Amino acid sequence: MPVPDLAIVVPTLNEAQNLPELMRRLDAALVGTAWEVVFVDDDSRDGTADVARRLSATDARVRCLQRIGRRGLSTACIEGAMATAAPLIAVMDADLQHDETLLPQMVAALHAEPALDLAIASRYVAGGGTGGWAARRVAMSGFATRLARLVTAAEIADPMSGFFVIRRPAFDAAVRRLSGQGFKILLDLLASSPRPLRLREFAYTFRPRLHGDSKLDTMVAWDYLMLIADKLVGRVLPARFLLFLLIGGVGVGVNLLVLRLSLRAMAFTAAEWVATLAAIGCNFALNNVLTYRDRRLRGFRAARGLLLFTAGCSVGAVANVGIASALVRTEAWWLAGLAGAVLGAVWNYAIAGTYVWRSR
Repeated sequence: MPVPDLAIVVPTLNEAQNLPELMRRLDAALVGTAWEVVFVDDDSRDGTADVARRLSATDARVRCLQRIGRRGLSTACIEGAMATAAPLIAVMDADLQHDETLLPQMVAALHAEPALDLAIASRYVAGGGTGGWAARRVAMSGFATRLARLVTAAEIADPMSGFFVIRRPAFDAAVRRLSGQGFKILLDLLASSPRPLRLREFAYTFRPRLHGDSKLDTMVAWDYLMLIADKLVGRVLPARFLLFLLIGGVGVGVNLLVLRLSLRAMAFTAAEWVATLAAIGCNFALNNVLTYRDRRLRGFRAARGLLLFTAGCSVGAVANVGIASALVRTEAWWLAGLAGAVLGAVWNYAIAGTYVWRSR
């Protein structure tokens, strides 16, 4: 097949019922356009990848990337975009909430204006709308939109849109700086581009979901804040590392609390072991849910991860004490303690990312 003009990257998680209808709608909307669709599936349990492969068997425009052991809308979009040679890359959802009839207009604008980098489907320009959203969701979206301006200077009404078309050179220029955090790949692109992207917004109204369940949950806001933090301070220190340190501070509080309670029933050495193990368990649980949410361990893998994390933190504690003991002979006690703590934290973070929550 010749290289298509447009590749539509569609991240999926349990969207098996929606894929055939989405293909029908794309086929009707993109008459006269050479296109392909790349479904990037995060190992859905409802057989989404199997449906995509069945569609591919009868339509060469359909491709499927099935990811095992990792999840995340942004990283799925990145991998899908890197798997195509098309000069124009669209990103849209599989749940039929995005208006596919807008794609020809966005593609035509990019062809007509060579200086344009990005065409965005916007809910917040004249003629657009959020459909039947509740007032609380509208308010949260508005706040998130204002927060987005901390990391991008682009004049844009809807930086939170998940429906857009971008030129490959603009995508390639930003891809190595992308954080891949959370759901907002467009904001990540705008904040990561080495130059301001030239863009145009096209009004559309957000539609209700046809089949399946929404992927929005209480942790989506957390992912978004992590993305903002990464874009603000990530060039100095990774936001993930800062969160790891913050959770380590929580672990210190847990250690002291458990130690105080345990001393009522046992000797200091035994109580300190109980407190240390409690702190390590607390740190593991919080890091699993928050710091490494995109690589979260479950079941047997979580138990194995806890053992690895405990072993790694134990080595880190030995290194902490060793460095502090060596330095305290020649330096102030507080400086020796700080140096040991920093070394221990860096060691634990390296072990966590390399062995416990390793990226697959």
